[in-house]
This record gives sequence, structure tokens and C-alpha cells, in this order.
Amino acid sequence: MKKLFYVVVFLSAFAFAKPANAQVNVSINIGSQPLWGPGGYDYARYYYMPEMDVYYNVSSRHYTYYHGGRWVTHRSLPSRYGHYDLHRTYKVVMNDANPWRNHRRHRSNYHGYARNYSQVSIRDYGRGHKHYGKSYKKAHKEYRKAEKRHAKYHKQRESRRDRDYRNVRGMW
Repeated sequence: MKKLFYVVVFLSAFAFAKPANAQVNVSINIGSQPLWGPGGYDYARYYYMPEMDVYYNVSSRHYTYYHGGRWVTHRSLPSRYGHYDLHRTYKVVMNDANPWRNHRRHRSNYHGYARNYSQVSIRDYGRGHKHYGKSYKKAHKEYRKAEKRHAKYHKQRESRRDRDYRNVRGMW
């Protein structure tokens, strides 16, 4: 009788038990973008930096650049690129395989972005887009001054027009 009681209790435990939901969360950081990468992109395979004519492979973390008449891939950039700030230089996101094969097209399409420092890097992206660096602050300040001059000019022009209209009207 005691055995039957234990069997019933054991089987009833299975009747009221909820099935277990096992979740396995694997997070592998393959291809994570560097902090100097452009902000706002979920995925990037390559970056093209038109200022330097260099490609960066995000997943392997290698740079590809033209040297000695051929494309060379290395883990780091040579010293001739040492004066470039990767956080400031403009990056074009490319998801092509081996984008340097179309380098002439990329160079002609993106050469205008060389020395364009308006792009926000991932490092600064989470800061509300307010701290882009000194160049952004300076450009924004100049823009605000120009906007005020523009408004002042139109206000003066409008008041002159009203004054001239009143003078003409008074003549009648």
C-alpha cells in the first residue's frame, strides 16, 4: 500500500509539472565593428576609407591597401597612414566580397568624402549625436551665426519695404 502511494505521488508530480523551456543563448562576437566604425549600422562587411584608399575587413580585422603594384592585406596599417585619425575619417560601408576589385568605381563615387569629418563613429554615436568633436561644434556655431545674419538681413529688408510703401501711400 505504501508503494502504491509513492507511485501515485510520483506520477502526479509529472501531471502538474510544467515542461521546462530551455533557452541557450550563444553570443559570438564574430565581425563586431570597431569603435572607430561609422555609427548607425547593424552590419558591415567592409569599410572603404576614401581619404586613405584603404579597405577594412570587419570580420577578420585586416586592412587591404595598394602597395607595390598589387593589393596587400595586413593586420595593421603601415606607418605612412599613421597621421590619419580613424575616428574622424569618413568610412563607406560595403557588403561586397573583395570590394577592391571595383576600386576605380569606388574611388570615383566616393572621392568627395575625403576630408569629410561629419560622420559619427560608434564611440560617439551613443552620446546623443551632440559630441562630434571640435570640427562639428565649430561648423555648427558658424551655421548658427550665418542663420542669424540671414534673419537680420531679411528683417531689415522687410522694414525698408514697409517704409517705402508707407511713403508712396502717403503721397496719394
